[in-house]
Amino acid sequence: MFNIKKFNEINDFLKKTSNSTEIVAVSKNHPTESILEAINQGVYIFGENRVQEAQEKFQTIKQNNPKIELHLTGPLQSNKVKAALSLFDVFHTLDREKIAKEFSKYKHLLKHKKIFLQINTGKEKTKSGIFPEDTKDFLFFLKSEMKLSISGLMCIPPIDEDPKFHFGKLKLLANENNIAELSIGMSDDYESALNFKPKYIRLGTILFGKRI
Repeated sequence: MFNIKKFNEINDFLKKTSNSTEIVAVSKNHPTESILEAINQGVYIFGENRVQEAQEKFQTIKQNNPKIELHLTGPLQSNKVKAALSLFDVFHTLDREKIAKEFSKYKHLLKHKKIFLQINTGKEKTKSGIFPEDTKDFLFFLKSEMKLSISGLMCIPPIDEDPKFHFGKLKLLANENNIAELSIGMSDDYESALNFKPKYIRLGTILFGKRI
């Protein structure tokens, strides 16, 4: 069941603080019924982690609701890039050269799409993303060689560290590289993220409950 009360509570707070942050309701591993319930309550920005699951749930939903904006918030495989471009509007996890090269093959499908570069601020071996010190060179490669436009930076802080440190590091990288938007903050740390004026916070459990 979708927690519309919590969604409205957070959304109202964002409006009161003149914050342009938008909530991505992360519906991965939750049934279509919960998504339709959220849509009926006026929610239209959703996040999914896997292309196939998103196709099964959102193909028809998006055809019937042109206002729906779908975000890919999980890792993308190179062989799924074309399919993903036909369904998703915003990509949060560009994390390596191979994916960038796949994106560049489909320039005609990139119109009106937004891409965020994932930064591994904690330099964790088990996590995707570009290391902070490689950000400038990788952005140059994306812009100059791949001719890709990057809207923002994204990170997922290490679970056992203060998220504010990592959000601050990402904000600094964005400022240094003239990047306007951040995708930071999930159910456990979104309040800390709001101090850094992100474009998106990605909320799953707090809105949809525990995953199936």
